[in-house]
Amino acid sequence: MTDLATAAGAPTEGSPIVDGTENIADAAAVSADGATMPIDASDDGSGDRPVEWAPAADAPKKKRHIGRWVGIGLGVLVLGLGAASTVLIAPGTAIAGVSVGGMTVGAAAEAVSNHVTGMQVALTGDGSSSHVTGSDLGAHIDAAKLAEQAFAKHPMWNITSWMSAPVKGTITLDPRAAEHALRAQVPSVYTDSTDATVSFAAASGTYVTTPAKDGSGIDLTKLTAAITAAAEKGDSSVSFPATASPVAPAITDKTAADTAGRLNTMLSTIGFYVGTERTVPVAAATAASWITLTPDAGKITIQADQAAIQKTVDTLATTVNRAPVNATTVVNSAGDVLQSLTPGVNGRTLGDVSTAAAGFATLLQGGNGTFTLPVKDTPFTSTSLLRKIDVNLSTETLTVTENGNVIDSWLVSSGREGFATHTGSFTVNWKLDTQNMGNTDLTKAPYYYQPDVKWVMYFNGDEALHGVYWHDNWGTPMSHGCVGMPEYRAQWLFDWSPQGVEVNVHY
Repeated sequence: MTDLATAAGAPTEGSPIVDGTENIADAAAVSADGATMPIDASDDGSGDRPVEWAPAADAPKKKRHIGRWVGIGLGVLVLGLGAASTVLIAPGTAIAGVSVGGMTVGAAAEAVSNHVTGMQVALTGDGSSSHVTGSDLGAHIDAAKLAEQAFAKHPMWNITSWMSAPVKGTITLDPRAAEHALRAQVPSVYTDSTDATVSFAAASGTYVTTPAKDGSGIDLTKLTAAITAAAEKGDSSVSFPATASPVAPAITDKTAADTAGRLNTMLSTIGFYVGTERTVPVAAATAASWITLTPDAGKITIQADQAAIQKTVDTLATTVNRAPVNATTVVNSAGDVLQSLTPGVNGRTLGDVSTAAAGFATLLQGGNGTFTLPVKDTPFTSTSLLRKIDVNLSTETLTVTENGNVIDSWLVSSGREGFATHTGSFTVNWKLDTQNMGNTDLTKAPYYYQPDVKWVMYFNGDEALHGVYWHDNWGTPMSHGCVGMPEYRAQWLFDWSPQGVEVNVHY
């Protein structure tokens, strides 16, 4: 017997049921639609006959809803699986021994990385065994990149890429971390190597080297290969013999020799330059005092002391600055240069060198010791000297002029009667310090012989200006056509007169 009071709002026997659950709302709707509740006519409301609800008219329609919702659920499941296949790696794919099929790229990368860092390495030898992990050794594999490559080549949606060949990866060890961990486990295997060094030898003024010495330790190349092979097999552990192998020093003999050679080449040219001129050379010992050599990751770096360089920079002006040197030339009447008495040299003034010490330090650190200085040139001027020789046969005098001004004058002896010196305008075309004149056979022309005649300058055929040591009868014609004079006068004239100087002979 069901109590209607306690059953109000609750399903009762004969209530409509949808999908195996009681639907109270549907029951209420049936009543509202006029569902009949047959009751015995004699029932006064106190009988025990259960209330019978009439079945809803659309009950068959509710059954069709079941198939629809089941179909939608299956469709969503299929769509979900299809979407997942676009982000998952194909089944049968392995990276460095780790099966990553059905994983996302991120999960695959994490699995591969954990596989490598978690590798257990048993160090065997000497009757004992020690252990280190891949993490202790600084083991690393670019898992993220490999996972991305695996997905790019073998996505789950591409069935043809399933069950592909394993993807191999490169495993590396951190040398410092590995040595630290291995030394702690098998210290007897390790001895320190000695780096080759470079230093300055004051006695020779050059850089010299001291040789390197090998040490010993575990061969990290072989250990890396063993870990890689185990990882690719999918193993999580590997045994490795902890035996001593030669360990080369960080700084080898070759590195030291190359560094010393570079420094010594630099010392041979080091200095402050004006153009191509090494105006201020730097002594080797001074340069070495500026330089510090530091070993760095298997190399030797050069460091330069800017403050020390600055002390030399502060003295540059006294050497670099100079006044111009003016040029002096001897010319002829046409302006042609016959002789350069003083070559012209530009003057110069040192420019701004406020950054020179820093700049030179940078050059030295790169192995270059040539620093070009900023200078301002002061051009030289030129002075031309028009020099002439005048011979006056009337007065038997020779006069020298420079730019029209008489420099000096003295008596000479020209050609005697029958051998008179020719008049005209000539130029000195041939000069000899000394010469034998005439003919040793006095029976032949010119019927005289005069050895060792000095300071000879020919100006007209065989007529010359020269020194005379065999007489001192100056002012009187004495020669066979030459113009003779005291030897000291001839030497001065020889030095004063370039080839091409003009000679004017007249009465």
